[in-house]
Amino acid sequence: MNNLEKAYKRVNSIGQFSREYFLYLSKVLESIDEVEINKLGEAFEKARENENTIFVAGNGGSSTTATTMANDIGFDILKKTGTDKPFKVLSLVDNNSVITAIANDVGYENAFINQLKIHYRSGDSIILISASGNSPNILKAAEWVKSKGGTIIGFLGFTGGKLIEFCDVKIHVKSEAGEYGPVEDAHLIMNHILAHWFQNKLK
Repeated sequence: MNNLEKAYKRVNSIGQFSREYFLYLSKVLESIDEVEINKLGEAFEKARENENTIFVAGNGGSSTTATTMANDIGFDILKKTGTDKPFKVLSLVDNNSVITAIANDVGYENAFINQLKIHYRSGDSIILISASGNSPNILKAAEWVKSKGGTIIGFLGFTGGKLIEFCDVKIHVKSEAGEYGPVEDAHLIMNHILAHWFQNKLK
């Protein structure tokens, strides 16, 4: 029984459950290492300065976070700051034609790596968002980018899975297995922290 299941047993209404959820979310957010958050900011600064691309990928709910990051860190910062050197952030989850073609022709585990083979350039980095850290398409992308000398940024949950071993930067939301909601919440919050930090910094 995970923490959210235990919380449900303790309460009598969704209002009370929401309070338990908020408290637990606060706890998992506190588990993220501040040193790693600083390293995340530095990785973004370096990519922007060198005009490298930051790719983003994830599955399921994490794919929507990847889409949101591409918007919030890319266009939204450009719009709100007017900077002449925006972040180049490209989500690998948004071209349905490409993803379904790859999945149909050579397998879904290649959905991200095959796009990277087209778009990746030396010095680029990738944010891989995975609560379990064990998705085959995420791991193949990590291994390939690592082999090219690129920077791997992991947005992780649970134990970090196999992905954590590839990561240069680890935004690790430490939680029990199966607690996808709080992990995905925390990942999206980290996106918003990045967005608001750089909106203010680049104004």
